[in-house]
Amino acid sequence: MIALIQRVCQAHVEVDGDTVGRIGPGLLALVAVQPDDGQAQAQRLLDKILGYRVFADEQGRMNRSLADARGGLLLVSQFTLAADTRSGMRPGFSTAAAPEQARHWFDALVAMARERHPGVEIGRFGAHMRVHLINDGPVTFWLQAP
Repeated sequence: MIALIQRVCQAHVEVDGDTVGRIGPGLLALVAVQPDDGQAQAQRLLDKILGYRVFADEQGRMNRSLADARGGLLLVSQFTLAADTRSGMRPGFSTAAAPEQARHWFDALVAMARERHPGVEIGRFGAHMRVHLINDGPVTFWLQAP
């Protein structure tokens, strides 16, 4: 599994003009599922998302995790993160999980996140979404759970 996490002041997702997920300060995580992903990868990725130290401590250093900061978490499925872009001018998607598999493991990630962290919001799987965010920093990291 892959996640592109962004520390945000706020973020929300719209589908057909309706807001389906909204957070204040916290992390926006764009998540891609790959064909070999399963429970172990979902668990490791969630551990990283919740534990990655990207929030400032009292000295202004990035020493606090999302769990420490008690920030919101907005999870958005984005299969394009798993695209193969190594050659040509068009991405290949054989490196992304099939939609049914991706939905299963994305939903599992969401369920685990909601068990462990308050304030988890989501986009809408498979929908055309408009993701609005104010990136704080900017602070953006690529996480991968092999």
